[in-house]
Amino acid sequence: MSEKTARPPLEPHYDPWDIPNPSVWAQKRRLADAMRRVIAHMVLSDAPEEELSAAADALERYADRLASHPKLERVMGHAEAANAGNVAAFFDQSPLIGLANPLAPPLLIGRTGERTAAATGTFGYAYEGPPGHVHGGFVAAAFDEVLGYVQSLGGNPGMTGRLTVHYRKPTPLHVELRFEAELVRVEGRKIFTTCQLFAGDDLKAEAEGLFVSIPPERLRGLAQERATPR
Repeated sequence: MSEKTARPPLEPHYDPWDIPNPSVWAQKRRLADAMRRVIAHMVLSDAPEEELSAAADALERYADRLASHPKLERVMGHAEAANAGNVAAFFDQSPLIGLANPLAPPLLIGRTGERTAAATGTFGYAYEGPPGHVHGGFVAAAFDEVLGYVQSLGGNPGMTGRLTVHYRKPTPLHVELRFEAELVRVEGRKIFTTCQLFAGDDLKAEAEGLFVSIPPERLRGLAQERATPR
């Protein structure tokens, strides 16, 4: 067995229950998981018209029910790892790693060393680009999230300044993937990172990310703008 396939599974990088109203978030995660299943089955479904119509009617009614309830004024924790500056922050609403976001595969991400991190995840048909393989845009988005996480090991929130992806081979669907990332160096406000993507021991893609450290008050200002009614 090779070095990569022998590595132990990742542990969650944050405590998903260290939040107000944990029972509410448990149901949000359950709902998000059910929605992922709907999306996964719908993409390839050859169900008859009446079945699809009934499903659409039910989902439209439920969307209206959800819309009638109050909305969160701000994201709980952070929606993006790079903005946290704290790798143990709460990320349930992230579109890549959020357990309560049905858009997320989700990826499981964790620290593996002082300046390194890894993530694992599986992409289904909803993320397909080339036949049987992950759309390159989702590969790039996953790189951005994992690199954003590893740059946070420096202790500062940042934003992506440049992301360069080298696609070596098509990335397969329905196979557990592993991202291995490193915080390479910091030069003033610039944070340099790298990451590799593997399916088993087969290298599929590589990326370099340049992040720019930003003052925490800048993020707080953006959060206040988001909370302002429009």
